[in-house]
Amino acid sequence: MVTLNINGRDLQVDADPSTPILWALRDNLNMTGTKFGCGAALCGACTVHLDGAPIRSCITPISAATGQKITTIEAMENDKVGKAVQDAWVKHDVPQCGYCQSGQVMSATALLRTNKRPSDADIDNAMSGNICRCGTYQRIRAAIKDAAKTLA
Repeated sequence: MVTLNINGRDLQVDADPSTPILWALRDNLNMTGTKFGCGAALCGACTVHLDGAPIRSCITPISAATGQKITTIEAMENDKVGKAVQDAWVKHDVPQCGYCQSGQVMSATALLRTNKRPSDADIDNAMSGNICRCGTYQRIRAAIKDAAKTLA
């Protein structure tokens, strides 16, 4: 049994310490907002925050998260920055298929926590590990800039 702090709550997970965080969230805790994309940390669909930093939960074992705070997409609607990003996503019609969106929102939120006025290059760099198969990159950039203005 491993105790993980997820979205501000200590939760018990009955899983091997080498189990990726993604599978502990989805299979053990029934938190399905974080998506499985590639399983190799290449697409970003599985992005969550570990002590505020975006990580790929498909390759990060739960043992690496012990004593740290995991934040998932489920917590974003009650988070000032996360809510601003989600509102901007809707305003700019970012989602098409929607599959990558939880990872995109988590990466964008992490960016705006550390950079209140990101340039296009900052946005491209922060979002480079998140792939959108629908190609909504221009809308993603516009939504991040809009969220930044809202938070200013």
